[in-house]
Amino acid sequence: MNSTLQGIKRRFGIIGNADKLNRALSTAMRVSGTDLSVMINGESGVGKEVFSKIIHQMSPRKHNEFIAINTGAIPEGTINSELFGHEKGAFTGASTERKGYFETANGGTVFLDEIGEMPLDTQAFLLRILESGEYMKVGSSKVLKTDVRIIAATNISLEEQIKKGKFREDLYYRLNTVPIFVPSLKERREDIYPLYRRFAIDFAEKYSTEVIELDEKARLLFENYTWPGNVRELKNIVEQLSILTDEKEISAEQLLDLIPQITQRNLPSLSKGSSNAEIPQEREILYQLLFDMKKDLNDLKSLVFELIKSNDLRIPDMSRLNSLSAAAVPAPGVVYEPFVTPTFERDAVSTARPVIINNEPEFHTTEVVEENLSLEEMEKEMIVKALKKYKGRRKDAAVELGISERTLYRKIKEYEL
Repeated sequence: MNSTLQGIKRRFGIIGNADKLNRALSTAMRVSGTDLSVMINGESGVGKEVFSKIIHQMSPRKHNEFIAINTGAIPEGTINSELFGHEKGAFTGASTERKGYFETANGGTVFLDEIGEMPLDTQAFLLRILESGEYMKVGSSKVLKTDVRIIAATNISLEEQIKKGKFREDLYYRLNTVPIFVPSLKERREDIYPLYRRFAIDFAEKYSTEVIELDEKARLLFENYTWPGNVRELKNIVEQLSILTDEKEISAEQLLDLIPQITQRNLPSLSKGSSNAEIPQEREILYQLLFDMKKDLNDLKSLVFELIKSNDLRIPDMSRLNSLSAAAVPAPGVVYEPFVTPTFERDAVSTARPVIINNEPEFHTTEVVEENLSLEEMEKEMIVKALKKYKGRRKDAAVELGISERTLYRKIKEYEL
């Protein structure tokens, strides 16, 4: 299976070896030999259409038509005509009969991108094709048959669209027979630099220029950028660099001048409704820091109570103190010191002796130091502690921090430790 997977990557120009990417490709390969409907989920720009072509090219329908349709780009008034065709005179401007995509692709595959933007009446016609293969042209009463495989794709939550009444639930379950989740770039950061290298070589050949290299800091900026446009955005940026710079190697400063938005970071945060979202590795370091702080606090409590016990000190009864009236509060300048009850008074009720302080107490000048709440500083401190604990052994330190050794190495370089 692994050799077949690598062959598919070479054939369709897919760069990367992340587990999530391999899992999506493996699912596409397994389902390609069937006629099951497939729903491809993923952010804009991750390459969902490439996966639809893989499924078609590896299926028995590969010698027939493959038509990719962006349903979100077709106006609502003409989408039925585009998909199912129309008769002459069906509407104003219909001067001739027209075949629709489902008639043209009979025996092949239709890829419906941005399926969540499809109008509700068109969804009803599509459901009928999925159930029986039947449809009617606009302006016709004749039932026609078609044999097509439908692959749909979306970058939005169809479950949310169903709740809003904008997508049919029955159509969703018919399309979602086999779901494929294509990961975003921020979910496969180890593939960012190989993708950059591939695009840099391609554009160097296209524009007859030198292959643009990145220095170490510039590479870190690339790998830590959020990439909201995913592979499409990465490709566009590499093309910009290939055209706009004459340097063979780009530094971080030059990269910031050319592409200022590259400094945007993917800070760890929980998005609404992401109950099973994967926690970024940076957040694991923060969690470890919080656990260590809690442990230190518990150790401090144990030490205090041990000192109280070993020195036979008393802890005031807080319930009795809280029940005191305002009149019982000592006047300014009067404090109480605890004392041990003599042996002959052990059975008597113990009290506290007031000590009168005639002079105003002297206070030492103190300075309040605000705790550094920077996430990066906290992360840096945890990495330093782990490296000290394991005497510089990065592998053991990475296990302690709950991150990969590669990520730890990148953090060491980033913080110049």
